[in-house]
Amino acid sequence: MFWPMFQLTLAFCGVAVLAVLAVLVGVEVRRFARAVGDSAERISRAVDELERSAAPLAARGGAVRRAYGGADEEE
Repeated sequence: MFWPMFQLTLAFCGVAVLAVLAVLVGVEVRRFARAVGDSAERISRAVDELERSAAPLAARGGAVRRAYGGADEEE
């Protein structure tokens, strides 16, 4: 009777360890997902800022090309 009870106890302990590990993995996945979301938001803001900064520079570049006769213009 000792061995079946011992095996049952070991099986319960094994399932308990797996449950604890599953909870820890779930917590880490949630934290990782939050970090990825924050990073995506920061990247999106950086892209918007870069687009706003590049628009005036592109307009000035076009004006310079027209003023000094760029290579792309036909003669």
